Amino acid sequence: MTDDRWLYAWGLGYAAVGAASLLIPLYALALGSNAFLVGLMASTAAFAGVPGALLWGRLATRTGRRRPFVLVALAATALVLAVVPLITEPWLLLVANAALWFVVAAAAPVLNLIVVDGVPDIEWDDRIARLNEVQGFGWLLGLVTGAGWMALAGSRLSQVEAQQLFFSVIAATTFVAFLLARHWYPEPSMVSRDRFLRVYRTLGRGRWGAGRYVRAIPYGPSRIYWGLASFNARRFSNRATSALGTYLFAAVVFFIGFSVYFGPLPAYLTGLHYSTDQIFILFVVNSAGSAVFYGRVGKLATKWESHRLQTSALGARTLLFPGVALVGGIGALAGYSGLLALFAIIGVTWAIIAVTATSIVTRLAPPAVRGEALGAYTALSSVGGGIGSALGGALADSMGYTVTFGVAAGLVLVGAGLVAAGQAGVIGTENVFSDSV
Repeated sequence: MTDDRWLYAWGLGYAAVGAASLLIPLYALALGSNAFLVGLMASTAAFAGVPGALLWGRLATRTGRRRPFVLVALAATALVLAVVPLITEPWLLLVANAALWFVVAAAAPVLNLIVVDGVPDIEWDDRIARLNEVQGFGWLLGLVTGAGWMALAGSRLSQVEAQQLFFSVIAATTFVAFLLARHWYPEPSMVSRDRFLRVYRTLGRGRWGAGRYVRAIPYGPSRIYWGLASFNARRFSNRATSALGTYLFAAVVFFIGFSVYFGPLPAYLTGLHYSTDQIFILFVVNSAGSAVFYGRVGKLATKWESHRLQTSALGARTLLFPGVALVGGIGALAGYSGLLALFAIIGVTWAIIAVTATSIVTRLAPPAVRGEALGAYTALSSVGGGIGSALGGALADSMGYTVTFGVAAGLVLVGAGLVAAGQAGVIGTENVFSDSV
């Protein structure tokens, strides 16, 4: 088994990524950007990680080396974060954000290989969960730190100056993570990508525990890469059932709805004149709402059918998304307090959706294509996230946030209807996939 100290170094770097994930769009808004660009940032973040992960995964396999890829990822992240405060043109931030997610995603397949080095196959579940746990808590730490920093520095500096200085802080933090990883890095990998992928398909996702924190990121790098890597389109299309196909289509629809809402959300909150630290706190509350409820969802799922639980959570979001627009319009302390409550509840609904989705796909998929089904769900949800973010930004910029959040709710409602219809057997039993998929 490898020395886990390097994982903490990576988690420190991931804390910087978590902070930057919200800080970059807020900085773009402070420089005069609009909702369209902010939505486009979220969309390009979703798609930019795909080629990075695929390219580095292939190179790591061919060269048999791991260490350079992880160290380059940390060094490149530190470099991007150091350059960002020097940028004064919002469109250049779009490029910087894409570059950030390219290098972060590129490390994902290598990291998964490293954590299982020298470990029996039966323990891989726990090792992958450990990686996701460290990344998840790192992400949350980054958001919490960002809220605290902006509350303190924002009272002494202008908003832009406080944000620029924080970029320098997290860039330095990532460089420290690079130095620690360089010192603590384990021995070279002894696991091939092909062997990892074979075993990965059989792992029980239900044991991934705190790894579900990372799943709150719909286009997280590990999700995208291993989703695509484990997907065999031809075998899947030949053996997938109609119920599974209906559910995957529903997932695409409601993930587009989620991202239509979340994509331009930082721009909406900035337009309400909330400070950067207040916006950070809202996202912290949202993440915390998910985190504290994951374990309870598992217990609820033993009493209530997963489809019913998920449909209820989706239905709640159809009310909560427009509710944010209504409560946000109140303004003052009452409006912010209401937003805190809504963000926490939205976080709880994500916990329900994230846990039940994996369960539903696993149950609907024939055993022979279960790995492909989980890969398809991951990849399609990521694609939906990318499309929805761009769509949400465009709608917000042209038609306003009330319409945007209403469209988001409508898409989620359609997705919920498809989930319920698929479970009730309203859709036919024929295979909905063609052999050409």
